[in-house]
Amino acid sequence: MRVLLFDIDGTLIRSGGAGKLAMETALREAFDIAMIHDKVPYSGRTDIAIGHDLLVVHGIDPTVANRVKLTEQYLELLPRCLAERGGDICPGIPELLAKVAKRDDVLIGLLTGNIRRGAERKLGYFDLWHHFPLGGFGDNHTDRDDVARSAMQAVENHLGNPVNPDDVWVIGDTPLDVSCARAIGAKVIAVATGWHSLTELEVTSPDLALADLSDTQKLLTMWGL
Repeated sequence: MRVLLFDIDGTLIRSGGAGKLAMETALREAFDIAMIHDKVPYSGRTDIAIGHDLLVVHGIDPTVANRVKLTEQYLELLPRCLAERGGDICPGIPELLAKVAKRDDVLIGLLTGNIRRGAERKLGYFDLWHHFPLGGFGDNHTDRDDVARSAMQAVENHLGNPVNPDDVWVIGDTPLDVSCARAIGAKVIAVATGWHSLTELEVTSPDLALADLSDTQKLLTMWGL
């Protein structure tokens, strides 16, 4: 069984910054913040880590109650922000998902820093959510390596048996996608459809670095499909 674990933002879709807009608007509205300090990195990180840092940078105690307050406001705003920003599906994704969906020797899932409900809203907006029966999400983890481990656990729970890491491929657009793939012993494709250039991704030593995922046959051949 070949297992393909996809990142979302910059890999499957480009939301035009809708997630960042929703998170920062939520911070403004939930905590009456006038000015957002642009000091918190987003790329490749989990929503929980981003939310925690946003609270701290703006002088708000990152209690459980405050993190929940920020998260719920973010989720409420996300559909509107997605509609405002438009965005698009990354090149090759519809064709690739259509091909692997027809096979019974492939399991596809998510490995994302998005919280599950945020992932559902984002991919649902682009009509992609139904392709992914399982995944690792950023609901409870600040470290992407831990998200990768939870994704592997979800795969094994789904299949009912241990998975050989050699059969697992992580597909993502950031250096953190590469490093979290290595944390679970998986292979990795780094794709330059997000914020990082092909050169920036190549220095992280993925198994393969691509400008985009539009060459479906090349990917299928590489995966032995």
